[in-house]
Amino acid sequence: MIRLKVNGKERTFDGDPDMPLLWYLRDVAGLTGTKFGCGMSLCGACTVHQNGDAIRSCSTAMKDLAGSEITTIEGITPLHPVQKAWMEIRVPQCGYCQTGQIMQVIAMLKDNKNPSDDDIDVAMSGNLCRCGTYQRIRAAVHVAAKELAAKEPA
Repeated sequence: MIRLKVNGKERTFDGDPDMPLLWYLRDVAGLTGTKFGCGMSLCGACTVHQNGDAIRSCSTAMKDLAGSEITTIEGITPLHPVQKAWMEIRVPQCGYCQTGQIMQVIAMLKDNKNPSDDDIDVAMSGNLCRCGTYQRIRAAVHVAAKELAAKEPA
């Protein structure tokens, strides 16, 4: 039996240990904010956090998650500055990839509080957007980084 936390809630799993986390989240836990894109860790639509770090849930087996804390887009509460910036800048067009984009940015800003355009491009290079909203994504990252910096104690 695999024990883990998902969005702060203790969970157990006794199914196929090779099941990808993505299918556990969507089909077992009912958390459908995480999307299936390519199934090969290439597009980033399935990005979630494992112990605070961005991972691709489509290729992460349940057996590798024992004792982990998983956070999905549904677990980002209250509204994170990245989510606020996404709305302010009106980043999404179709929106399909955006939960993965947001999860990747939140993880990036944890480690890089003031990213340059190049930093953003490198960190986001594995998250694809078919609508091509990359300029708005970059702008939203800068807005969110400023809001986060303003909240930090001096």
